[in-house]
Order: sequence, then structure tokens, then C-alpha cells
Amino acid sequence: MIEIQIPAGRAVLSGNLTIPDNAVGLVLFAHGSGSSRHSPRNQFVARTLNRAGLGTLLFDLLTPEEEALDIYTREHRFNISLLAERLVHATKWVRQQEETRDLPIGYFGSSTGGAAALVAAAELPQEVGAVVSRGGRPDLAGDALPKVQAPILLIVGGNDDIVIELNETARDRMRCEVKLEIIPGATHLFEEPGALEQAAKLASDWFVNHIGVDGARC
Repeated sequence: MIEIQIPAGRAVLSGNLTIPDNAVGLVLFAHGSGSSRHSPRNQFVARTLNRAGLGTLLFDLLTPEEEALDIYTREHRFNISLLAERLVHATKWVRQQEETRDLPIGYFGSSTGGAAALVAAAELPQEVGAVVSRGGRPDLAGDALPKVQAPILLIVGGNDDIVIELNETARDRMRCEVKLEIIPGATHLFEEPGALEQAAKLASDWFVNHIGVDGARC
């Protein structure tokens, strides 16, 4: 794992990049509101992906200054267009780096990061090969939903009733391959024994089977 800095307009975003030997793809993580690249749940998922031969980039969608302000104003955490823009910047950055420029790309989003991942995927249809949302809010992606061409996996906890409904509604607006997986007994943060492991395995399989695969996009 190496620490990197990603230029994103006037902002500079800190990230952690891990590329396993003979990597078959690279997954960029979009964390949820109030979280960061240090999210223990996303780090757990990232390690699962690394073992499957997938590189991972976990990075902060906000600068430290923006994060400090957001604690009080909450003005950034639901600014999906800003978060998606940061993800687009990160995608363009990895395309400029020698060790990552040729790797097929996927997005993994949690909570509001799920919406940001879908908006960014709609903006970069030729770059993004698959999207996975864990406990995400795809409904916040709005008009971007039918524009996403990458295959999408929506993972939701079985006891996260409201988010299940939001994901079902969003799924019905999507035009390409989309699958909703519900983890029985899991709540929003997948804190129950085995729940996060199930989600990570589903995500890993989805990326391995879709990114870089000819004909996967619609």
C-alpha cells in the first residue's frame, strides 16, 4: 500500500493505493457521509478484493478542511455532484499513472458514496466496467440512473427496510444489468457476524466477473 495525493481541481485528496501482483483490475472506493479512506468496513472489503487480484484505491472525497466544516454544516456529505466530481478526478488520475493506466476500473460505493459512484459511472461510460453499492443511496443519483452502462450490484442489509425500498425504486429506473442482493439479518452498517464478509465476497465476485469483460456493458 502506498499513500498518494490526487489533484481534484482546487482540492488535493489523500488516498491509499494497493496493487497486488498480476492485478486484473482496479476498484475505486467512494465512502459514505461522515466517513473517510480509513473506514474499517471499506478497508475490510478492500483486503478481500486484493486477495482476489484486484487493486484498490481508498481516498478521501473531502479535504480535511471540508470535512471539518461538514461536521457542523453537513453541506458536503449530501452534495452528490461534488462527490461524483471527486471520483471522476480520481479516475482520470489513475489513468495517468504508469502502474494503473491499463487496469480495468470498477467503483465500490457505500451510503452516499453509492450515489456518487453511479453518477461518476454515468459520466465515464467507457472507463467504468462495474459498480457495487453497499448499503447505498442510489436514489440520490437521480437522472444519472438510466445513463449508467456498467453492470451494477446493489447490496443491502435485510433489516435495512427503508434502504431496501430506496434501492428497489432506483433499480427500476436502471436500464442495464442490475442485481439487488439482500443479506439476511444485516442492518445498514453490516455489523452482524458474517454480514460484511458476505457483502465483500459478493462484491469481489461481481468485479472479477464483470470489469474488463468484453460485452459486460450494455
